[in-house]
Amino acid sequence: MARPTRYGEGHARLKAMHDADFPGGVAVDPTPITAGQEVTILYNGLLAKSGAQEVYLHMGFGDNRNWHGTKDVRMERTGWGFAKRMEMPEDRNFNFCFKDNAGNWDNNNGTNWTFQIHNGRMK
Repeated sequence: MARPTRYGEGHARLKAMHDADFPGGVAVDPTPITAGQEVTILYNGLLAKSGAQEVYLHMGFGDNRNWHGTKDVRMERTGWGFAKRMEMPEDRNFNFCFKDNAGNWDNNNGTNWTFQIHNGRMK
């Protein structure tokens, strides 16, 4: 089993996320997400289980119907699926789905995945 390269000490957390077998094979850590915080997205869903050689995080911000700042980011293969570590911008919704290098998509049965990014202040 390959060890993740960029994730150093975080490999135990990736393994734990994988072993938990999150629904759809997707986990975001930590949650809730705070603006400016670094998060890890782990994917071991349909595309990974179907033998995808590369997986891309297709992501954007805003409400689920009107994404802004949309881009595709290549995820790193780990021993427990695919992972991407990134810093979250200001508070708004973080929307994403996945695609592989063959053009296949995993979009959570058409609903994508959405997580709210908080500003970190108590009301």
